[in-house]
Amino acid sequence: MTSQDPGQRHHCPLLTVVPIALALATLSTSAATAGRLTDPLRFFEGRTESVSTVKVIAKKPFLSRSIGRGEIGPDGSLHLVQRVEEEGKPPFDRRWRIHRVAPGRFSGTMSEAKGPVTVEEVGGRYRFRFKMGGSVSVEQLLTPMPDGKSARSKTIIRKLGITVGHSEGMVRRL
Repeated sequence: MTSQDPGQRHHCPLLTVVPIALALATLSTSAATAGRLTDPLRFFEGRTESVSTVKVIAKKPFLSRSIGRGEIGPDGSLHLVQRVEEEGKPPFDRRWRIHRVAPGRFSGTMSEAKGPVTVEEVGGRYRFRFKMGGSVSVEQLLTPMPDGKSARSKTIIRKLGITVGHSEGMVRRL
């Protein structure tokens, strides 16, 4: 990705989506030892940081970092704004709204997604799925760390079903 190609911006910023998924996973898994957490969305309440390395076919790997500020609304939904910084690009804001739809299942919106964001708890981890413009789909798996304050993220980016990029990173509460 180059800063001269704004049309591809949507392919990699998704990788910083990992912070939300990572935080959800962190809360759920770390709570497994001390009892099930009832509201993993609260992990994002306050400030969080996400750092990942993004690799896209035919592009140089780059660092992506976001600082998020989240609030839980009166209806229990998460409202998260992330300030995203990617090497070689101007910073931008990403906005999320996520709510619980059933035990272990969440749904919502993200400013760069085309359509809904779905989140499912799978074996103590959280799998995020959403579509982007240009026939791009994103799947992110967040794995909570034992400290209960961070999570590991792995993201796969596909275009027309073919893997064109991936990201690995960490999300932590500040």
